[in-house]
Amino acid sequence: MAVGIDLSGQVVLVTGGGRGVGRGIVERFLDAGAEVEICGRNRPDALGAVAGRQPHFRVVDVRDPAQVDAWVADVVGRRGRIDVAVNNAGGAPYADFAEASPRFHQRITELNFLAVAYVCRAVHPVMVAAGHGAIVNITSISARRPSPGTAVYGAAKAATESLTGSLAVEWAPLVRVNAVSCGLVATPGSTDHYGDAGQVARVAATIPRGVFATPAEIGDACLFLASPLASHVTGAVLDVDGGGEWPAFLQHTPNA
Repeated sequence: MAVGIDLSGQVVLVTGGGRGVGRGIVERFLDAGAEVEICGRNRPDALGAVAGRQPHFRVVDVRDPAQVDAWVADVVGRRGRIDVAVNNAGGAPYADFAEASPRFHQRITELNFLAVAYVCRAVHPVMVAAGHGAIVNITSISARRPSPGTAVYGAAKAATESLTGSLAVEWAPLVRVNAVSCGLVATPGSTDHYGDAGQVARVAATIPRGVFATPAEIGDACLFLASPLASHVTGAVLDVDGGGEWPAFLQHTPNA
């Protein structure tokens, strides 16, 4: 018997779903038949239809809890339900910690940690009233290893992983809360961050699988955690990183 994931009729929220990793997540949930609602601070150039269906977009700054509450209320008013929420919005430009302003650090924390808490808090009563729900928080390899140049981002992602485990316990058994920890992902902005194609290839060589993840592969992990296939999975952090990073000492080992 074939095993598949069918989320037809379910309503899925994806923050920052208009581009990059978020776009890959959205497309995989559309593939599974879900109705997808996305938000962002700016409307994307194209929403990306799958089989003639596309997500519904609303301008929302997820760092503002009032805007998050209004978005959730709007979705419930139109759709009558929210089954899954994926906290994908996040990121940080490179900045030396000592040189960046306190305001900069505050904004990075708001986007990468507090916004996740705001969305979780907003969807929780909706899911409890329905008797079920799944939340997937997108974190990063930076949560568990040094993140020079994006130190506060890494710390915020570590906080998100801690929040994931705590909410999984607080909200069991009705609402499952998990996380996907991303390694390096190939997006249109990869060359802006890592350099030209040659430099991207050199960075990819530091990953055991030898390649960056695709946004669709991150979407597959989210789809699994949101699906009945993961019905007994909560409080987990699923690493989607191609094996992580080669240990540095192997560069100096003759047989490596």
